[in-house]
Amino acid sequence: MRSDSRLSRMLHALIHMDRLAGAATSEVLADMLSTNAVVVRRTMAGLRDQGLVRSEKGHGGGWALARPLDQISLLDIYQALGEPQLFAIGPSTDNPTCLVEQAVNAELGAALATVRGQLLDHFAKVSLGDLARQFDEKLKQGGHLPPHLQGMQRLDGL
Repeated sequence: MRSDSRLSRMLHALIHMDRLAGAATSEVLADMLSTNAVVVRRTMAGLRDQGLVRSEKGHGGGWALARPLDQISLLDIYQALGEPQLFAIGPSTDNPTCLVEQAVNAELGAALATVRGQLLDHFAKVSLGDLARQFDEKLKQGGHLPPHLQGMQRLDGL
């Protein structure tokens, strides 16, 4: 089963967007994420509908954050993406009348619900600002800018 990387990719893109000195076009974001601009526009439209980003038209237009990074939680992004499935494992529905399957599904369901709740609670406590500060600290410790950021005009002069 292929993992769903939309949450990770959007967190990545949004933090980079915060560091750019203007709006980011769908094409720039698509290049950064190794995808196509149509996928970026569709995904960003969902984030726009939740008030996380805004689109700017015309020359110099593109996508920009609608709120500061510290006011956007991982949970906000997760929900704006339509709450993608968190786990690859889940209950079986092959034989719903089987008492063994029912017992297994009840136990798995309870465990997954507990872990899902804990994970979403954690997402609610972590902001994009927290992640951006981790990035900044790694740069201060001698890290290098990734190739997709080199040469881009940035607000912080990096």
